Amino acid sequence: MEVKKWSYEEFPEYTETPEGAVRVETTGDETGVRFVREVEYAAPDGVPLRLNILLPVTRNEPDKKHPCLVYVQGSAWKEQDLYMSVCAVDELVKKGCAVAIAQYRHTGQAPFPAQISDARNAVRYMRAHAEEYRVNPDEIFVGGDSSGGHTAVFCAIAEEGGDMDESLFPGVSAEVRGVLDYYGTVTLLMEDGFPTTTSHHTPKSPEGKLLGGVYVMEHPELAAKASAVTHITPDKKLPPVCIFHGTKDRTANVRQSVELYEKLRACGKEARLYLIAGAGHCGPEFWTPEVCALAWDFMQDCLKKSAAQDWRESR
Repeated sequence: MEVKKWSYEEFPEYTETPEGAVRVETTGDETGVRFVREVEYAAPDGVPLRLNILLPVTRNEPDKKHPCLVYVQGSAWKEQDLYMSVCAVDELVKKGCAVAIAQYRHTGQAPFPAQISDARNAVRYMRAHAEEYRVNPDEIFVGGDSSGGHTAVFCAIAEEGGDMDESLFPGVSAEVRGVLDYYGTVTLLMEDGFPTTTSHHTPKSPEGKLLGGVYVMEHPELAAKASAVTHITPDKKLPPVCIFHGTKDRTANVRQSVELYEKLRACGKEARLYLIAGAGHCGPEFWTPEVCALAWDFMQDCLKKSAAQDWRESR
């Protein structure tokens, strides 16, 4: 056999089957995962921020561009473990969705709304590098769990160039097609919003640190600004939101998600709420094939509707 740079199509396939061997047929559509580790996407105020990027890979379509979910890892707004959800999101990646797990400035580095600007810049980075990572720049979503869910929802709420949006990528949009909120800590105004946080609403609590180290209830204007429900109005432009929350969540009261869902619906926004029976705060129940299929279906529906809208606007 000649030694050269063979293309896949040119290379002759071995067709013999020795006695006792078994030939396993494949289609070429089987999906694997390429892992690109700790990519620096920005350094606001000199703080390097990174992405762990998981990309779908198939034999038949090596150059196919995929939808992308920028996923904000939850951490009670403390320093994040960027590897915590790498295995969990595998099911989504194998459905054909690139996932970029995003780091934000934690509350030891910057108070709210720095985390929102960071998430929006992570979206911009993936859009600006869409060709490199085989991502469709028009099919980007944002999501996250716990404090990352809070950040993801605000990522969609924030306005281009507003006080929650310090863009580090001039001319690159942070717009997303939809939001996946996993048990997000979306309100600081609920008295029992964090049932097992004994320092609840104090300066040392996660939410107190988020606001700069204050007693939350003594600063209602700050608490309201950092609570998603106060920003949602009928006139507010928002992409569809899909919410997942466990019915036995002792860390973030499920009523936070119920309140967000009801406010979105009351204001005429598209929202879905999936209550995961018996689940607590995080856990494998949120990443089963069945639940990931719900998330994937939501994303596909968002893309169909946005494509239809783009077509109407082009007429």
